Amino acid sequence: MDVIRGLFGLVEDLTWGWSLIPILVIFGVFMTLMSGFVQFEFFGRMFRVLSSKNQSGDPNAISARQALLVSVGGRVGGGNIAGVAVAITLGGPGAVFWMWVIALIGMATSLVESSLAQLYKRSNGDGTYRGGPASYIIYGLGAQYRWLAVVYAICLMAAFAFGFNAFQGNTFAGAANDSLGVDRVWSGLLLAVITGLIVYGGIRRIAKVADVIIPIMALGYIAMALLIIVLNISDLPGVLWTIIANAFGLEEAVSGGVGAALAQGLRRGLFSNEAGLGSAPNVAATADVRHPISQGITQSFSVFIDTIIICSCTAFMILLSPVYVPGAEGMDGVALTQQSLVSQLGVWSQYFLTFAILLFAFSSIIYNYYLGETALSVMTRSAPALHVLRLAIIAVVFLGATAPGATAVFFFSDPLMGVLALVNLMAIVMLFPVLLRILGDFRAQLKAGVARPVLDPRQFSDLDLDHSAWSYAARSGAPAGEEAAVPVPPRA
Repeated sequence: MDVIRGLFGLVEDLTWGWSLIPILVIFGVFMTLMSGFVQFEFFGRMFRVLSSKNQSGDPNAISARQALLVSVGGRVGGGNIAGVAVAITLGGPGAVFWMWVIALIGMATSLVESSLAQLYKRSNGDGTYRGGPASYIIYGLGAQYRWLAVVYAICLMAAFAFGFNAFQGNTFAGAANDSLGVDRVWSGLLLAVITGLIVYGGIRRIAKVADVIIPIMALGYIAMALLIIVLNISDLPGVLWTIIANAFGLEEAVSGGVGAALAQGLRRGLFSNEAGLGSAPNVAATADVRHPISQGITQSFSVFIDTIIICSCTAFMILLSPVYVPGAEGMDGVALTQQSLVSQLGVWSQYFLTFAILLFAFSSIIYNYYLGETALSVMTRSAPALHVLRLAIIAVVFLGATAPGATAVFFFSDPLMGVLALVNLMAIVMLFPVLLRILGDFRAQLKAGVARPVLDPRQFSDLDLDHSAWSYAARSGAPAGEEAAVPVPPRA
């Protein structure tokens, strides 16, 4: 066991230890520049996904909004509550600024990977779609890279479906035990039963559940943060100045100064929003949309919601409270966030936070399950294998919740997430010229006056696309050359 731990520890050192975070930042900046700051260009369009006018016309399909909410549910988890607290404890208030920066850069990375996942998605034949990095590796780079897609799928399943689901169960059970005195066994049973009911309903049930609980989760948490901000509005300018000053070394809150703030902000920001890690594109591919870039824009919005909004809520809860003392040791993670709430709003708020953690954990569990299901489909479409996966994930959720030290078994999660991130980044860099082509098509249609651009796969006949997954051009009755008939930009 020590040898295995040592091997995974080496993998983590070679990825998250020193190489992966700079690579993710550099790639994000590169994609921002080469795409013409696409995340800012289409920022206004991101909010259109919230309107019912922009939903799928097929009642059996997953809408863009549902795909957005499933991905938000996956991105928003314990990292938004405990992770932000840890970042502030270790990096000082300046870490919050660098979380904002990495989110704005990561919005471009998320748009690129999610647009490619949409472009190369495959129809399941029942009104739903499946895709993600494994699909754009196989159909974008070629069948000779299938082995790379399998490596990606194995890492995805092990890290998210098993490892991180155990952590989510553990986070909720711990919070329920600390604040409500509920035994971990009962918390584990509750999570396991609810998880079973959802995962056996497939992506449609997952999407419908997310459509209900994610808005409640996000809006409730935001409302709590806004209440604290209003109660401390006179202190807000000082907190904002502290964040900026600490980020650039004008003030030093913890040992390490700017370096600690930068390292913690970037690391926690990337862990939270997952931009470039290759996880969210699996959900992005399920949406029934008119053009791949449309879902890319939507998933870029998901990063904005996760970090700029939700993580900032946690940060202001902590920094506006008297509980947080820069450089002090002893209290961090969920406890710091919880005590910050109690100091501002009273004991009742810790119960609200426990409820929020339940929703955060559960939304992440069903998201992580779907990633595991997508990974399994790369290796086999066997119904018994899917049944085994579902039972295994239910068991893992229960195990993670009931045994305080059980999550130590899943020490391989972070290293494998590092591997799948590197695989995903290699793929999207190799396919970046294709992304620029479809981005050019989207921009050209907007310039020609098409309010809602439509991808016509016939204009990209050199790409291995599933034409049945792109039926909007056919539904509109427009032959090639009309609604989606905008001259295709030259190949990059």
